[in-house]
Order: sequence, then structure tokens, then C-alpha cells
Amino acid sequence: MPVVSMFYGLIVYMYFLDTKQHHRPHIHVEYQGVECVVSIPDGEFLEGRLPPAKTKLLVAWLEIHQEELMADWALAVKGQGIFKIEPLR
Repeated sequence: MPVVSMFYGLIVYMYFLDTKQHHRPHIHVEYQGVECVVSIPDGEFLEGRLPPAKTKLLVAWLEIHQEELMADWALAVKGQGIFKIEPLR
């Protein structure tokens, strides 16, 4: 599972060929050993939770990088390599 970005303790992953369980474009996010799954287009949590402050950071990052994330998603579902995305600063 390739790492897309890391910032403020959040590690963002995107799995290859990951369309069976969640049929929407999404990312996997790990924070202090807890993993959650978040929809790319709307920031909805499909599984798990993050602390409120970390959720705000993640949602802001998703909004800023939505087009890049959707491009990476298109590559990942085809099993192709994805590109890293700038962290939130």
C-alpha cells in the first residue's frame, strides 16, 4: 500500500485495485495506530474515526488536493503507480 502523503501524524495510503469493499474513491488514513477510510469527493468517513482536530486537518487537505487524489485513484484502480501529494503545511 503506497503512502500518498504524511502530515501532522497522519499517514495517507491508497491501495491498488481497491474497489471491492468500498465502491467509491477513497483513502486509508492511519493516526497513532488507528486506521480509517475516507471518501475522496466529500470527506465522509466510511470506516473508523479520527480526533476532531485531525479530522479538520484531513478534510482541509482533501479539499486542497481533491483533483490530484482523484487522478491517483484512477491510476490505483488500474494497478498503476501513484504520485505522492504535498502534505498540509
